[in-house]
Parts: sequence; C-alpha cells; structure tokens
Amino acid sequence: MNTDILEIGADGVDAAAVVERIRKIVDEKIAAGAYADARIAAAERTNLAQLKNDEQFAGFYLQCLRDAVYVDISDFEIRERRARLAPLLVRLKKAIWSLLKFYTYRLWSQQNQVNGLLVTGLESVDEKSSEKIRALEARVAELEKRLAALEGRPAGEPPGA
Repeated sequence: MNTDILEIGADGVDAAAVVERIRKIVDEKIAAGAYADARIAAAERTNLAQLKNDEQFAGFYLQCLRDAVYVDISDFEIRERRARLAPLLVRLKKAIWSLLKFYTYRLWSQQNQVNGLLVTGLESVDEKSSEKIRALEARVAELEKRLAALEGRPAGEPPGA
C-alpha cells in the first residue's frame, strides 16, 4: 500500500528523476542566493516532507507565519538602473518617498497590528482545537477501558476478540 500523499506517474515519466531534478534546482537557487530569506529556503526543502503529518504541517506553517507576520517598515535604499539620469531620478524618488513616508508608515503599522492579531487568533484556535482533541482522546480511552472492564476483557483488547 502506498502511503505517499502525492504521486507522480505517467507513461515514460521517471517520477524519482523529476523529484531529484526539482531538488537539485532548488539547491542551486539557494546556493545562488535566489532564496535570500532562510524561511523560504527551508520551506522549499521540507514542504513535501511536511505534508505527511498534518499536526507537524500546521505547526511548521504557524511557525513560518509567526516569523513572517510583520511588514518590514525600515527605510530602504533608493537606486536607479539608468546610469545617465540616475542622480536626478534618485533625488526625485527620495523627495517623493519623504513626502509619502508618514502615510506609508501608518499603513504598515496598522497592517502589522492586524497581522499580529490574526496570528494570535490562529494560534488560539489551534491550541483550543489541540486541547479539545487531547481531552476527547483521553475520554475515549477511559470509556474503552471501562467498557473492557464491563465486558471482562483486558483493556486494549478489541471487542469480540
């Protein structure tokens, strides 16, 4: 029985070779700096592996969400690719940025508040669900134990065995 969640298959397609090629390309891009953010590189390397366990999957992506929840509101370098007009265009862009910075920072700050509240809400729902599942599993185990005692069979042995 195949336990993989995703299976690639077609006549003339070597799935293992396709997966290996994808991993090689991702490794090359990581080495070249295409994935500057370490979280992206980690997600690319472990994404398929994480899909195998729902609990780990949710925890992994909640952690990624926690790490990436806030918008970076720090200043950035203004550059220009067109060499001939670069000094003039950079000054113009800096002037425009200085006029818009106040409004942009307000928006970013508000977005950071909303993002933080959403992550906190998701974590709360996840914790409550996990707690409820643990309580229900304990209750089921206790009920099975009591049923086994009533039926006069050892606990853990399936009924009718």
